[in-house]
Amino acid sequence: MNFPAIIEQKKLGGALTDEQIAAFVKGAADGSVPDYQLAALLMAIRLNGMDARETTTLTLEMAKSGDMLHPDVGGVPVDKHSTGGVGDTTTLVLVPLCAACGAKIAKMSGRGLGHTGGTVDKMESIGMRTSLPEADFLRQIRGIGCAVVGQTTSTVDSLPLIASSIMSKKLASGAQGIVLDVKVGSGAIMPTYAGSLELAKTMVEIGTRAGRHVSALLTGMDEPLGSHVGNRLEVKEAIDILRGESAGPLLTVSLRLGAQLLIASGIADTPEEGEAMLRGALADGSGLDKLRQMITAQGGDASVCDHPEALADAPIVRDVPAGAEGFIAHMDTARLGYASQELGAGRKQKTDVIDPRVGFIMRCRVGEKVRSGQPLCTVYAANEESFRRAEKMITGAIAISDQPAQPEKLLYALVTADGVQTL
Repeated sequence: MNFPAIIEQKKLGGALTDEQIAAFVKGAADGSVPDYQLAALLMAIRLNGMDARETTTLTLEMAKSGDMLHPDVGGVPVDKHSTGGVGDTTTLVLVPLCAACGAKIAKMSGRGLGHTGGTVDKMESIGMRTSLPEADFLRQIRGIGCAVVGQTTSTVDSLPLIASSIMSKKLASGAQGIVLDVKVGSGAIMPTYAGSLELAKTMVEIGTRAGRHVSALLTGMDEPLGSHVGNRLEVKEAIDILRGESAGPLLTVSLRLGAQLLIASGIADTPEEGEAMLRGALADGSGLDKLRQMITAQGGDASVCDHPEALADAPIVRDVPAGAEGFIAHMDTARLGYASQELGAGRKQKTDVIDPRVGFIMRCRVGEKVRSGQPLCTVYAANEESFRRAEKMITGAIAISDQPAQPEKLLYALVTADGVQTL
């Protein structure tokens, strides 16, 4: 097939045929198309987009370009994906809770890059293995109901490329039920509601066309979701929640997403029923027990479930005070994520080595009143230099006003094959 002609067709705004898209994916996979031609086509797609048919075809061809799993897990294999954020620890809360309710969670997660954290890094911070042979992965899901392993997902700024990157991996993993957490706000890959809604609708349509049960929840990322930011600190917060010692927005979003996973699993009929089941697993401790089983099965230190305070172990622990009295009016969530990266909790490049001990705990949320000198957050740092850099970024990311401010919106909409439900 004439690849320069394919590039020219898309460069002029034309739609690619299914055969042309298949040739593109095959050429990328087997190396038969030069990198500079692939880059040219990707740029043309970035500039001119793809329609729903093109995006679905690209996704399915990408999924078929490698091994396709058909997991026998003793139930409906389900997975959840977040488009990324700061303090977004929902996986470590909802996976054990859903497994305690009987779901079979075959979870593929990624590493952190840029201002967003990664579940794989959090798991590895307590010694868990995140690369499992397929047989062990499936055996663990059959045995305890859940396993979480590593997988990469691209974060380009092209809607069809984002959607196809995410959904091709989910389809290839064999998940029959997929729940998407699409972020909205200053810490999201798509900061506007309109952009996030379009991404959610595109991914739901792709999954539905592929015969999967897909739903997407649009959730706020105009401030960190959880109060803890940083790898061991985020594991600590997840454990605190499962121990019944903490709540807040992180738990709220985890329950909403978990309820959709239970519906996709055929275990619950409605979101209300699903949330009630998850709250039951939280109250009776079975969710915490399931996390303990998963940590042990993947080689981690399950004693942290009994002593989560041991995870707050950085050499320097110091508060960042408010510079004035007033109301928390706004947070630049991406900048807060970069402050965590500056401490060493995240990566500037894929090859960077993270420090699992560092990060910070937020002591305020948008809309709250603070006094001058009151802690905005507590920083956990490896040394004085990184603390000072992070302190400057954090104070610059949190705006204080003398006028009252409204709390940020947390739940925006639920997108399913039946349409969009505003929340």
